[in-house]
Amino acid sequence: MGQCLCSKKGEDDSDQHVEFVGSNVHLITAQEVWEQKLSEANREGKTVLVNFSATWCGPCRMIAPFYRELSEKYPSLLFLLVDVDELPDFSSSWDIKATPTFFFLRDGQQLDKLVGASKPELQKKITAILDSVAESDK
Repeated sequence: MGQCLCSKKGEDDSDQHVEFVGSNVHLITAQEVWEQKLSEANREGKTVLVNFSATWCGPCRMIAPFYRELSEKYPSLLFLLVDVDELPDFSSSWDIKATPTFFFLRDGQQLDKLVGASKPELQKKITAILDSVAESDK
């Protein structure tokens, strides 16, 4: 059995997200931050990829390094992370039933959604979204 990477008691709580964020992944800590990031994406014409996640969720931890890698590989996307425990009302407004759940948004509209930690499926959806954006920009 592998050991848990959760933060130990007494440590600063902000440490618990250390494996989830970094690279080009931005942690959403409040509704205001969410709105700021969405308007930034709209201004820059970026597609937003949001990962609704939880620090205690095994599959979320498993896909976190891959999500960070993707954020470096696809700078034209804006990668966001929402901790469902930190923003429960916000998460329930998105009808999150399981973690991780990924949403693809453009101009505030949902383009696609993926429930579960499937790396090939996430990669496939990113490629499809980028292809469709490239087509619409022509």
